[in-house]
Amino acid sequence: MIFNKFAGQSDWNLETYLPVILFSLVSICFIAQLYYLLYYHLRLYNYQPAAEPLKAGIPVSVIISARNEASRLLENLPVILEQDYPDFEVIVINDCSLDDTETVLKELCARYQHLKVVTVTENDRFKTGKKFALTMGIKASKNEHLLFTDADCKPASANWISLMAVNFSGDANIVLGYSPYYKANNFLNPFIRFETIRTAINYLSAALAGNPYMGIGRNLAYTKTLFFSNKGFASHMHVMSGDDDLFVNENANGDNTVIEIRPAAFTYSSAKATLQTWYRQKRRHMGAGKLYRGRHRRMLSFDAMTGFLFYVLLILLLIFGHDPILVAGLFVFRMICQLIIYSRIFGKLEDKNLVWYLPIFDIVYYIYLNIFGLIGTFIKTTQWK
Repeated sequence: MIFNKFAGQSDWNLETYLPVILFSLVSICFIAQLYYLLYYHLRLYNYQPAAEPLKAGIPVSVIISARNEASRLLENLPVILEQDYPDFEVIVINDCSLDDTETVLKELCARYQHLKVVTVTENDRFKTGKKFALTMGIKASKNEHLLFTDADCKPASANWISLMAVNFSGDANIVLGYSPYYKANNFLNPFIRFETIRTAINYLSAALAGNPYMGIGRNLAYTKTLFFSNKGFASHMHVMSGDDDLFVNENANGDNTVIEIRPAAFTYSSAKATLQTWYRQKRRHMGAGKLYRGRHRRMLSFDAMTGFLFYVLLILLLIFGHDPILVAGLFVFRMICQLIIYSRIFGKLEDKNLVWYLPIFDIVYYIYLNIFGLIGTFIKTTQWK
């Protein structure tokens, strides 16, 4: 009888309380998004690197794993080999290449005495991959301080090594750099650059908050002692991706990790130009996220879900006739906060004009995070290139 009474009122209850429930949920998402903006991202907004850093003199080993990258090595490697730094070596691991990589490296070795080549060949007994190749390069290095980039990356200046190496002071043994993509005339490029800069905002801000959780192998430095004392990539060697973010996630903390965001320390590369190649790249990267520490998975998942639900719930509120002025006010207030904070950060990361894509790309970004998060949970990848 009691059930029938409530059942008879169900339509009335739904009509009366659904907008209230939706507004309560969107308020939670709104507050959560402001938390990420004001607690994390505001730190990067306020961060100011030293205008004139001290000169670093520590020996550095630059390590690059290359598979079928002959043309890119020919274009980018001389820029790395000609860095304005007193004591460094460059180690390139020729990882089972089938193109002219070996010939290109032989020619460059004849010109640059500080270039060392490590060759990895296919083996029927075990699978090779980027982590195996990098481990071989690290073992071959003669220096304690290691700086990593990719064959398709080009340093923004001749001071790249110097600016990254100067951060190795005190307890710091991990340096997180930034690696943007070149601008290009294709429809994917603006969003790829936007997603790259938003990802950087997240991991650089978290490092400043004492909660580092990832880095990118296109511009990353750490010490050999840290690598071998923590058994390198052993705990995630079975995962094709993660030579950068999983290693940092496992070994970084608030005391040993610093960031470097001076534009002269950036490394640039070309973004994927087709949906197919971009999808393959992002699927591989997202697959590593499920192995992050629990607190980092929760932090990133909560941001992704509340960012996505914020937009979904706003639309539902409008559909169910909630006050459109109040709904618009929530959207506009959050957007203004984002524009203020991100405008300065995008400027620091040398892509300020991208901030004007924010009203459109923000919702696309959160849709992308949730879709690839699900894909990364259920799909495994078996090759790194």
